Amino acid sequence: MTKGGMESVEVFTSEGKGRGLKAQKEFLPGDVIFAEPAYAAVVFDSLTHVICHTCFKRQERLHRCGQCKFAYYCDRTCQRAAWLNHKNECSAIKRHGKAPTENIRLAARIMWKMEREGSGLSEGCLVSIDDLQNHVEHFGEEEKKDLRVDVESFLEFWPPQSQQFGVQYISHIFGVINCNAFTLSDQRGLQAVGVGIFPNLCQANHDCWPNCTVIFNNGNHEAVRSMFHTQMRIELRALSKISPGDELTVSYVDFLNVSEERRKQLKKQYYFDCTCEHCKKQIKDDLMLAVKEGDNKPSAETVKEVIQFSKDTLEKINKARLEGVYHEVVKLCRDCLKKQEPVLGDTNLYLLRILSIASEVLSYLQMFEEAADYAKRMVDGYMKIYHPNNAQLGMAVMRAGVTHWHAGLIEAGHGMICKAYAILLITHGPSHPITKDLEVMRVQTEMELRMFQQNEFMYYKMREAALKNQKIQVMPEPSNETAPSLFHKKE
Repeated sequence: MTKGGMESVEVFTSEGKGRGLKAQKEFLPGDVIFAEPAYAAVVFDSLTHVICHTCFKRQERLHRCGQCKFAYYCDRTCQRAAWLNHKNECSAIKRHGKAPTENIRLAARIMWKMEREGSGLSEGCLVSIDDLQNHVEHFGEEEKKDLRVDVESFLEFWPPQSQQFGVQYISHIFGVINCNAFTLSDQRGLQAVGVGIFPNLCQANHDCWPNCTVIFNNGNHEAVRSMFHTQMRIELRALSKISPGDELTVSYVDFLNVSEERRKQLKKQYYFDCTCEHCKKQIKDDLMLAVKEGDNKPSAETVKEVIQFSKDTLEKINKARLEGVYHEVVKLCRDCLKKQEPVLGDTNLYLLRILSIASEVLSYLQMFEEAADYAKRMVDGYMKIYHPNNAQLGMAVMRAGVTHWHAGLIEAGHGMICKAYAILLITHGPSHPITKDLEVMRVQTEMELRMFQQNEFMYYKMREAALKNQKIQVMPEPSNETAPSLFHKKE
């Protein structure tokens, strides 16, 4: 079964998993298997005034909708593009007196689209919204309570002149949002800014070691009249060679967790038991739980104590980060690393988590040499655990490369930036803003490296002068959230 732009994939029944997607032709790493615009999407409640409601880019100055005073847009192009989806919402917000939560807004946008187009297959969709899983029957008491609140709020917001839907159907839509929604990120891909429904993407099943990745592309609205004008979409991209007939899989969770934890998370959020190869055989668990080998191998009791100490420290770190007390975060990390280093192996999850936080916060505080040391160890550990073409690995290597560059370690910095560029070319593609930024960095560090190799003394002199004249590029403030996860889960 194929449809508009989806010729290269087919929906099939996957044994034990329900529906899935499989390839109709061969794909190589970095190939875009399909691109899909959102069926419906909304900006998060907390960011409605700083993110464009059409393309989800973060902008300094946005134009506000003069009618509802709620929606914001980059410019007239984005505002015009939004009108079909915003028209009903606009008058409903005016009538209601305020905008409801993101969940209600997304459900309303889905249902207005159904009112316009019917609930059958939309153009380019392999399945209809009616056919998407809602898992309402698996909801626990707390989830059922939240669902009732959402349905009540929806009915208060939904205009009397619009098509009326029954409570059961409205519950189905909220169930679909709950377990099928996809996180939308800003143009740099560093912050989650919204949530959308992409019916074709929903058909891709999970695997902890997938052959595809999903990237959100904000599109290019500036080039209105040119061949480069593209709309906001998600892209399903191949991570490895895929043969015709292979199932297309994506990972719903970050791989950086032992199989038991990943399975728990998947069961809780998506209501299924993961039976992928990596979970069944617990592949890489030994690396993530590694302890120091050799003559002084620590006792099981010592390992248990250090893991508990690490967990307690991570809680304290989260509290200190929320309060913005970054020097306290650094102290906690250093104390924790002192305890971990004689006991935990280089790829142990808890060691890697502390190294990641320490390198990020020290970079922000411009203590680059210490940050670079931790970043190098973190990247070495990640390389042994992650799939070589993993987007999170690419982003971590990029951050480590920038940290090394700031520390004046030009050779290591350039090497990491090249490595990150090679990964992101596959996961994000050459036209993604992050990849373009990285290309600029790659060219700059290559030039600096040549200068360094020709005359080290002159290189450091020129670098010193350049840094005096220009404000050193400050690292972004450490974020308390991890990088946007693929699938959105209502908290």
